Amino acid sequence: MQRAAALVRRGCGPWTPSSWGRSQSSAAAEASAVLKVRPERSRRERILTLESMNPQVKAVEYAVRGPIVLKAGEIELELQRGIKKPFTEVIRANIGDAQAMGQQPITFLRQVMALCTYPNLLDSPSFPEDAKKRARRILQACGGHSLGSYSASQGVNCIREDVAAYITRRDGGVPADPDNIYLTTGASDGISTILKILVSGGGKSRTGVMIPIPQYPLYSAVISELDAIQVNYYLDEENCWALNVNELRRAVQEAKDHCDPKVLCIINPGNPTGQVQSRKCIEDVIHFAWEEKLFLLADEVYQDNVYSPDCRFHSFKKVLYEMGPEYSSNVELASFHSTSKGYMGECGYRGGYMEVINLHPEIKGQLVKLLSVRLCPPVSGQAAMDIVVNPPVAGEESFEQFSREKESVLGNLAKKAKLTEDLFNQVPGIHCNPLQGAMYAFPRIFIPVKAVEAAQAHQMAPDMFYCMKLLEETGICVVPGSGFGQREGTYHFRMTILPPVEKLKTVLQKVKDFHINFLEKYA
Repeated sequence: MQRAAALVRRGCGPWTPSSWGRSQSSAAAEASAVLKVRPERSRRERILTLESMNPQVKAVEYAVRGPIVLKAGEIELELQRGIKKPFTEVIRANIGDAQAMGQQPITFLRQVMALCTYPNLLDSPSFPEDAKKRARRILQACGGHSLGSYSASQGVNCIREDVAAYITRRDGGVPADPDNIYLTTGASDGISTILKILVSGGGKSRTGVMIPIPQYPLYSAVISELDAIQVNYYLDEENCWALNVNELRRAVQEAKDHCDPKVLCIINPGNPTGQVQSRKCIEDVIHFAWEEKLFLLADEVYQDNVYSPDCRFHSFKKVLYEMGPEYSSNVELASFHSTSKGYMGECGYRGGYMEVINLHPEIKGQLVKLLSVRLCPPVSGQAAMDIVVNPPVAGEESFEQFSREKESVLGNLAKKAKLTEDLFNQVPGIHCNPLQGAMYAFPRIFIPVKAVEAAQAHQMAPDMFYCMKLLEETGICVVPGSGFGQREGTYHFRMTILPPVEKLKTVLQKVKDFHINFLEKYA
C-alpha cells in the first residue's frame, strides 16, 4: 500500500501541466497494478452478532413498541410520500401517551417547570406567586441552584420530603419516611431496579417473579433480561378481571417445582385490563404475601385514574398498615408512581418515585449503591414529580384553575371509558369488560377459524394478524393481546381511550366496521 502511494505521489523533473498529467497517469497505472497483485484481505467477522450477543437481551420483547408499531411508522412515511391509502392518518392508539393524543398540559405544572428551567422568569409578573414559591424551593435544593446539576442518587432531598408528605395525606395519616423514597426515571426505572436486587440463585433456586396475565410487558421484558423465572397468575376475565387468591396459590405451588417464587407483582388499577382492586382483595393479597414470604411490588401509576362510581383506589401501603403490626412490620413492599399517567400525562419528563418499606438496612445500602451507578434520575423529571405531589392548595392563587383543569381531564377520561365500553359491546364478536380505571380498553375479540389459519400461514399470532389488518385497512394502531398474555384460545387487543371524544368515536366506528367485515371475510 505504501509503495503504491509513493508511486502515485512520484513525479520527477521540471513541472509542466502536460508532464504532470502524463507522470501522474503513469504512476497511477503502476500503483493499480501493484494493488491487483496483492491479495485482498477478507472482511473481519463482527464481534457482536445475534449469535454472540447477550441471550437475555435477545429474549426481551416489548409489545407496546413492537412489530405493529414499526409497521405504523412505515405507513406514516408512505402517507408523507403521497402513497394513497384508505385513510389519511395513522392513529396511534397503542400507547398511553396523553399529550401525543392532544391532551393539554396542566398549566401550573408547566409554569413551575418553566421557572425552574429559566430562573430569570422568577422576576416576571406573568407567573403566579405559588408557582414561584415552589420553583424557588426546588432550585435552592439543587446544586448551583440549577436543574442542570446532578442530584443525590436517591433524589433531591426536598422533593423526597414532598413525596413522603403526599403519601401521608393520600393514606389518611399513615406515616411515610423520606428515607424510604427513591426518585426514579419514570416508574419503569424503579421496577427494573428493585427486580435487579431481588433476582438471584440458579436452577430450582432461581428467583420466580409472579406477574398478572394479562400484564404490562415491562415485567416480562425485565424478567427476561435478568434471566429470572416468570410465574404467571391469571386474572379472572369473567369477573371483570378480578384477582383471585386461589389462582395465586395455584401459581405459586406449581412454580415451586422449578424455581423459588420470591416476588409478587400487582398492577392496580390494571394495565391493560383497567380493573380496580377492592380493599378486600388487597387484604387477601397482603395476607397471601405474608403467608408465602413474598416481596410485594405494587404498580400504582394509575392511582388517579378511577372512573367507576363503585370503585375507589386503595394503596397497598395504607391497607398494609391498617392490617396491624404483624403485617406492617414484616411484609416487604415497594410501590411505584409516575408523572406519566393520572391527569398529568407528562410522559416525556420521565419522573417517578418508589417507596420501599421494611427493607433490610444492609439491602438499603446496596440499593443506594445500585442507584448511584446511574448517578441520578433526570432532575427535571424530579421537579415534575414534585409538582404532582405538591399541587396548589385551597387559598393559593392557582388552586381554582388547577382544580378545574384536573377535574376536566379526569371527567373526560371517565366519559371516554364509558363510551368505549358501550360501543364495543354493541359489536357482534367483541366483548369489553367495564373500564373501571387506567387508560385502556382490552376487549375480547372473536377470530374465525379461517382467520386463525390465515394467521398461521403468515407465521403470526391470530390477534397480531387481526391488528395488522386493522392497521393496514383503517390506520388504527392497537396492540395485540398476545403481547400482554392471555388465556389460550382467547384473543384481545389493547387500545387507549386517550383520543379526543370525537376522534375516539370515529376510531370506535372504524373498528366496528372493520370487525364486521373481518368476520364476513373469514366466515
